[in-house]
Amino acid sequence: MASHPGHLAGHVVALHCSGGGGRQWRRLAERLAPDHRLIAPDLIGSDGGGAWEGQAIFSLADEAASIIALIDRLEGPVHLVGHSYGGGLALHIAARRPERLASLSLYEPSAFHLLRTMGPPGRAALREIQAIAGAIHTGLSEGSYRAAAERFVDYWNGAGAFSTMRPDLQAKLVGYLPKASLDFRALIHESTAMSRYLGFPFPVLLLRGEHAPAPTRLIAEELASRLAATALEVVAGAGHMGPVTHETLVAERIVRHVVLAGAAATRSQAA
Repeated sequence: MASHPGHLAGHVVALHCSGGGGRQWRRLAERLAPDHRLIAPDLIGSDGGGAWEGQAIFSLADEAASIIALIDRLEGPVHLVGHSYGGGLALHIAARRPERLASLSLYEPSAFHLLRTMGPPGRAALREIQAIAGAIHTGLSEGSYRAAAERFVDYWNGAGAFSTMRPDLQAKLVGYLPKASLDFRALIHESTAMSRYLGFPFPVLLLRGEHAPAPTRLIAEELASRLAATALEVVAGAGHMGPVTHETLVAERIVRHVVLAGAAATRSQAA
């Protein structure tokens, strides 16, 4: 994205959802220019992210390593953004580099490991997610890739969504299934405790769609109720894929948060 270095107010690193890519954030890049530079890397398994080589059991730490290295190279505090899998990943990164962040913006972060601590509703939501993850694993082991991809897409986008996609997009998502299975496992088995998030020294924006599925709705609401300096906003008419289906509205809310957080940090430094 184009920027004017002389007026650059900061860097924004945005992490996409499972099965997506960095291009998901192009509208956010437009809204941030020219004051902020957006960096939206393709994660492992996406077009530009390379493949997982399988040296060991995959975890969020494996995905986070290159993002943390990127953040450490950037000058000044960084605004971190994440959606779904990218939101769960952003939480993992924020817990390990809180001193490097100026703000955090999350749209329905898939921090599924937190559901275990959220009573009967959380455990029911976890079983719901485990059923989707199990369907993908079964599809991969049996060879019913298309049915598994349809289950994955329709859960997050609504019934019938997969059947209305272009054939090339369907094929792309079928090809992503092995990484999708790894994403689910990494999110469900993430070990970072809620207590690691409670002391974040930067403002947090949590967004969820009006029609969010139970697991990510519960996670967003729980985080909003527990984290300090946190705002929860509901995007009217949107579901889990709000950053794609309602990209302008979501981008505007994130930009507002980034700008306010940057201004607050500047005032604090001046004081």
